[in-house]
This record gives sequence, C-alpha cells and structure tokens, in this order.
Amino acid sequence: MTSEALKISDPEIADAVDKEYIRQTDKLEMIASENIVSPAVMEVVGSVMTNKYAEGYPKRRYYGGCNFVDIAENLAIERAKELFSAKWANVQPHSGSQANQSAYFSLIDPLSGKGKKIPVMGLHLNHGGHLTHGSPVNLSGRMYDIHAYTLDSKTGRIDMDQVAALAREVKPRMIIAGASAYPRFWDFERFREIADEAGAFLVSDIAHFAGMVAVGLHPDPLPYSHIVTTTTHKTLRGPRGGMIMSNFEGGEILLAGIPTPKTVTEAVDSMVFPGVQGGPLMHVIAAKAVAFKEALQPSYKTYMEKVLENAKVLAEELMKYDFKLVSDGTDNHLMLLDLSNKGVTGKLAEKALEWSGITTNKNMVPGDKQSPFVTSGIRIGTPALTTRGMGVDEMKRIAAWIDAVIKDPENKEFRRSIRTEVKEMASSFPHFAWS
Repeated sequence: MTSEALKISDPEIADAVDKEYIRQTDKLEMIASENIVSPAVMEVVGSVMTNKYAEGYPKRRYYGGCNFVDIAENLAIERAKELFSAKWANVQPHSGSQANQSAYFSLIDPLSGKGKKIPVMGLHLNHGGHLTHGSPVNLSGRMYDIHAYTLDSKTGRIDMDQVAALAREVKPRMIIAGASAYPRFWDFERFREIADEAGAFLVSDIAHFAGMVAVGLHPDPLPYSHIVTTTTHKTLRGPRGGMIMSNFEGGEILLAGIPTPKTVTEAVDSMVFPGVQGGPLMHVIAAKAVAFKEALQPSYKTYMEKVLENAKVLAEELMKYDFKLVSDGTDNHLMLLDLSNKGVTGKLAEKALEWSGITTNKNMVPGDKQSPFVTSGIRIGTPALTTRGMGVDEMKRIAAWIDAVIKDPENKEFRRSIRTEVKEMASSFPHFAWS
C-alpha cells in the first residue's frame, strides 16, 4: 500500500496504486505472462538506483559515479550465468521485445539484403507465436521476410517435419524457436539440426518458461541456440525486463553484408547499446540480480514444480468440463482454451471472468475465425496464484468457477455471487507467499 507522503503529494496516483494492490489481492491473477515479485525485488525496483544514468557497460561507462551500479550489474550477470549455466549474458534489455530486436539485428542486419527482405522463420501468431516473432504489425515482420510455421491441426503441437520442410523451401537466415501461448515442450536439438541444414542462426525465446529451464524442468536451449532471449518477469518472478544469453563462442557474423571480426556476443552487446537502447534501467537491473539470487535457492525449484502441478491439475479439471485445450493439455505453466465449442468468444469470456474476479486474457487459437480483438480463446496460467501459495484444491475450485461463468457469461447476478466466493478464497492467501 502507498505511503502517507504519496497520498498527500499525489492522491490520484496513490489511489490508483492502492486499488491495483487490492485488485491483485482480491482477485485471481491468471494471465500466464504475469507474476508477483517478492518484497525484496519490489524494494530494489523502488530504490535510489533509479537515479543513476549509466550508459555503457561495467567499467566501460560514459558517465562517472557508476561504481555501485557496476556492482549491481555484475552481480546480475554472474547470477544469470550461474542460474542458466550460460557462458555470457546481457542483462540490460528493457523488455523481452527489445531483447529480441537486439538479437535479430545483431545476427542479421535487415539492410544486408540489398533491397530484398531476408527470410526468417517463426511460429505464427495465431498458433501461439509472439508479436516479435514476425507479426506483420511488429518491427520483426516489417523488416524481415517472415515465413511462419504452424501447429499440427490434429495434435495442436509443432510438427517438426513441417518446420524442416519449410526451412528447406525458404532457406531462412534465422529461425526463431519460442512462443507466447504454446503449452508444450520445445525440441531445441531438432531445431538446431534444421537450422544447421538451412545455414540459419537459431534464436530461442524462452520468455514464458525460463523458470522451468533454470531448474531443469524444461529442455535447455543454450547448448543448441546461437542466442537465447527471455523476459525476467514471468516464471522467473523478477522485475519487468529482458535478458539475452549465449553459449555460442566465436563465429564471425555479417553486418550489412560485410564480414566483421565481431563474435555473436560482441555484436549483441553493441546492438543493445548503443544500437537499440540508451541508458540502462539500473534499478531494474539490480532487482534482476535479486530475483536471480532467489531463483538459485532450493525453494525456487519447489515453487516451479508447484506451478507445473497446478497447471496440470487445472488443465485436467477444465477438460472434465468439456473445455477444448489446444494440444489437449500442457507441459508448462499455461494452457490455451479454444471456446469454439462453448459458443463464447474470447473477448466475452475474458470480460465475464474478470467481472467474476478471475483475470485472464483473450487469445487467438489455431484456425481462429475471429479477429485478434475478439478471438475464440483465452490463455490461462498458474505462476501468480502459485506465488500466493494456492495449490491443487484451489485449482479444482477455479476450474468449476470458470465452467460456471462460461456457461452463462451475461448473468450479472450469477457473476456477482462467484466474485464473492473468489474474494473470500483469495483473501485467505497473502500477496506473496514464497520465500
């Protein structure tokens, strides 16, 4: 909750912050890309580190007075490397999108095609991909010639044979492995084989399941990828931000079609700054260091195991209520519900659930006939609820509530009664429960 000083100096903002805290406490936060940071992370994000400008890198700054922010950034780098068994890391990206932009541009300058867009492969947005993986409304789709691979219509999973066939056809210079709404494991070894055959770089975006990778609960992309990108605020449970890692050593690259002596990691460093960003957010980088230290503790693996257990139980319960899940289940922290058989759009489902105290997000599904503003599905995840200490019993109650709301989404009185039950359950759990 906000301080008396803030309430006096800026009551409108204080009121908004207090209400947001109440929303997070009284409702069930089930957006798969959201989590709740620890009090320690929160403290550092709001610390004096926010006052310091520090363009450049530790010991190579363009500003004086960087002694202590250098300590913070070096700790973040070393802890990230230890957490992921990485040889190199850059913790400065402000977001996952900027991490991806830096990674792409460092490997392939879009101007090097001499008037022709360079071919790149990524998962289609409607099939679970991310905007930055080649959507035409994103810079990635505007700068490169994107060829999207898709999910198998029968299994709801990535068909690696189709990926290989597409790569042989289009001969991409880069393949992106990663998603925003894909509930299954990724076969990074096979992706690298396909990339090598095509003569392409492999960039793996693990933003959603980075926490699983860190504790060995998901296949590791680092041995196979030229570059790995991630956010730090989803399953990693850190501040909002991005990060880039690599175990790829050597390898001269092409910038604007001209061979350079830069290695991949040197190119990424120079693309993050000064290529894409200016001064780093030192308060966020310091908070990343705190979150990485938390993730190195044994309790974090226990937490991630609980996230996955909750997701599996929730998925199973929802399928009992005849919900259609893309790929018929989940291997990770999220599930994608196709509501076509329920006669409800994703937009209506999102609103009805939010009115009932359950926060989700509408999402496109494979073969979606609705627009991106309406959609036929919703995406649900378990990280935030698990952070609050909720478990299997709560997941079963939540599945029953979701079923009840979707059956009668326009019934205001019924939604109000469920919201009361949701608030009663939510109030018995703290805002943050994992040490």
